[in-house]
Amino acid sequence: MLRLESVNYEVRDKIAILTLDEPNKLNALTTGIRAGILEGLKRADNDDQVRVSIITGAGGKAFCAGADIGNFDFDPDKARAFFIGAMEVLSAPERALKPVISAVNGIAYGGGFELAIASDFVFAAESARFAVPEIKLGLLPGFAIIRLKDIVGRAKAKEMSMLGAPVSATEACRLGIVSRVVPDDRLLSDALAFAERIAAQPRLAVQMAKSFYNRGLGGDEMRHAIDGFPFLLTHADAREGIGAFREKREPQFGER
Repeated sequence: MLRLESVNYEVRDKIAILTLDEPNKLNALTTGIRAGILEGLKRADNDDQVRVSIITGAGGKAFCAGADIGNFDFDPDKARAFFIGAMEVLSAPERALKPVISAVNGIAYGGGFELAIASDFVFAAESARFAVPEIKLGLLPGFAIIRLKDIVGRAKAKEMSMLGAPVSATEACRLGIVSRVVPDDRLLSDALAFAERIAAQPRLAVQMAKSFYNRGLGGDEMRHAIDGFPFLLTHADAREGIGAFREKREPQFGER
């Protein structure tokens, strides 16, 4: 096993397993986890032995709780730089040459939800929960704002983004967010078994299938999301929402 910043990386036969490992922060997208995801998926793509990657979270309570907003900076230039880096990480499973499975244990909120939907397949433990709660910070999801509607439809994407309420693993499966719901104690073993089935298929055909189905993703829509995020941070609602989160209180958004 290798330690890539805050991500544990191991290869079992033809499967690379990336375990986000900052459970004390609910595996939030810290600098170490972001760097580890990028390095791990790059390593998997460059390893001829690896056919499929699995991303999961350590600790049982969380797959990934989203952005590490404790260090958020309201300066628009710094916010834009942060968001560009975050989008690179969140879209990494989508851009990887080889199939990526997210094995979601516990919560997948915000950036964790987005990391999952950027994957080719999502396996969810029965206890898993999914949400894009950025609205409670006076913000909107970045990657999900351009992908979620294609998965769940416009109306449901608006509902999830405007309310920020979590959905269960069963509901996420019904909506098409999740591929399979499995008992908590079988999450990794079932994801591995599925990965092994893919790994047994012709390597080039599998990679081309991913490439063809993902054609057209990215481009202008990604740039629009990046440009819009710093604007939201200049609004008083974002300062109140993030401040309330840091102070562990309910936000008091002013009437507009």
